[in-house]
Amino acid sequence: MFFSQAGARPRMWEASPSEYKKWVEVFKACDEENKGCLSRENFKVAVVMLFGYKPSKIEADAVMSSVDPNTSGILLKEFLDIVRKKKEAQLYRNEIRHIFTAFDRHYRGYLTLEDFKKAFKQVAPKLSERIILEVFREVDQDSDGHVSFKDFEYAMNYGQKDDPAKGLISTKYPKICDGFHHSQFWPEFWLSHS
Repeated sequence: MFFSQAGARPRMWEASPSEYKKWVEVFKACDEENKGCLSRENFKVAVVMLFGYKPSKIEADAVMSSVDPNTSGILLKEFLDIVRKKKEAQLYRNEIRHIFTAFDRHYRGYLTLEDFKKAFKQVAPKLSERIILEVFREVDQDSDGHVSFKDFEYAMNYGQKDDPAKGLISTKYPKICDGFHHSQFWPEFWLSHS
């Protein structure tokens, strides 16, 4: 992802000892029969306790299909890994929202080409207008002249399954990544847009 590479926030995230302890406590609280593993329903309760939402059938199915078939549920180690990944995804989505909001200088809920030009000129001043226009057109999926948060999030997540460090923009326009990565203006940009 070009913004993470640019230094907006670190990509790898580690749970604090207190957060880790909370996850273990939730696991133990949901392991009602003290089997050392969580059933599908107990897992759903744990997700509600930690993230405030009930996982969909699809999400629960995906988690349960990834569990070792020789066990009768999700072991603590697996649970902690699942929760860490969910927390990373949550933080990553918040990071994308923060970047989008920083670009959306007029608080309209969408980005215009002018918003792109101003942001890119501040953090990567050597990029040509042609490249900025190409990036904008690529991200503006429905070609309506506006980049919605949904468009922006899609561009940031494009190719994530193959390589979490790559997004649509970094995949198609690697020089932009370099521009953002080496930009001396990046800290000032965040300070002025936080």
